[in-house]
Amino acid sequence: MRVGYLVNQYPKVSHTFIRREIEALERAGVEIIRWSIRSGADGLVDQMDVAEAARTRVILEAGPTAILGATLGAAARRPGAFVRAVVEAIGLGRRSERGVVAHLAYLAEACVVRRWARDAGVDHVHAHFGTNPATVAWFANRLGGPGFSFTVHGPEEFDRPREIALGAKVEASRFTCAISSFGRSQLCRWASHRSWNRIAEVRCAVDPSFLDRPIAPFPAAPRFVSVGRLCEQKAPLLLVEAFAEVLRVRPDARLVMVGDGELRAAVEALARRLGADAAIEITGWADAARVRREIEEASVFVLPSFAEGLPVAIMEALALGRPVLSTYVAGIPELVRPGVHGWLVPAGDGGALAASLVEAAATDAAVLEAMGRAGRERVRERHHPDVEAGRLAARFAGSRADHGATGAPERRDPDASARAGSRAA
Repeated sequence: MRVGYLVNQYPKVSHTFIRREIEALERAGVEIIRWSIRSGADGLVDQMDVAEAARTRVILEAGPTAILGATLGAAARRPGAFVRAVVEAIGLGRRSERGVVAHLAYLAEACVVRRWARDAGVDHVHAHFGTNPATVAWFANRLGGPGFSFTVHGPEEFDRPREIALGAKVEASRFTCAISSFGRSQLCRWASHRSWNRIAEVRCAVDPSFLDRPIAPFPAAPRFVSVGRLCEQKAPLLLVEAFAEVLRVRPDARLVMVGDGELRAAVEALARRLGADAAIEITGWADAARVRREIEEASVFVLPSFAEGLPVAIMEALALGRPVLSTYVAGIPELVRPGVHGWLVPAGDGGALAASLVEAAATDAAVLEAMGRAGRERVRERHHPDVEAGRLAARFAGSRADHGATGAPERRDPDASARAGSRAA
């Protein structure tokens, strides 16, 4: 079976879990054709991502002439379907903050996907994220392209489900994947109950080599590590404030923040103001080897996010035998059990975060190691790439059997799910 993978920006520093999923699917015998709406090649630091970029075809790099030609070809081939798709794009755009012009651009991108899928003999398109990649895959299907599915990660999709027509996309897809039980519950909120059996839980996975490495010794002094974008959602400012409280009782403690983002300057300024800057290191974006090394050199992995799906970085930390301190958000409690694999605190509660950091700093290394080992087994059970890819490959094969290689679901009203969601609300 040949599947087209469609992502807004691929490969990307923060999208290594998609690369891992593709690699596992290919080991399972699924042929994957990689498509990205825009290039993510700038800023790549991992050589595996660099190699993946060479395998990926970028829609916006096709050029205006090719995009226009694909659009005119789709209009000529199925004029009725094209007109309906234009009407739908305008309707969706009017309800969206991205606007009508952006949605007409998505339609043009969908024309390219339809042509590329036909030329490559693609049986099915799978998009990652329920935002514009799923919109493009949906429009391509409307224009006569192959059936599609998509994976929803959150939290962005759940912040504005009506605006992105999330329920309608679930209804139109062959199947939809959520990365956690929580995510599946949110999809069920916005889709008709008749579609619930086509909403599957397929989790993100860790690099299997993480599970096979010896657990590194724990440092003598408390050392915390956080991995993620320095943005509001990840709560880096709250983490710096809480860590400053740790330094009052453990001046030998250290915090390493792996990542970069729009809040970096604010994080650095806050650390200086609190007198914690000498104990805090911000690495910027790092390749996979550096991330792994920073986690292994830490005592505890900490991620006090306000909103999440289920962070791959938490899975990686547990797989490397490090306990986790995070928040009761989305799918995180499905993986991290307080007192067993680490600590969980209410999101936004700086006092609880500081208290748990102080407790973690005082925890004996033997206890930390026991938590880490329990976390590793939890990840092995729930997030092995070959197991999760096997579930996804089975869905691909099942959808092909149900619909045929190029069969499309029946046309549905894109406003129906939004109306149903409005009634339910």
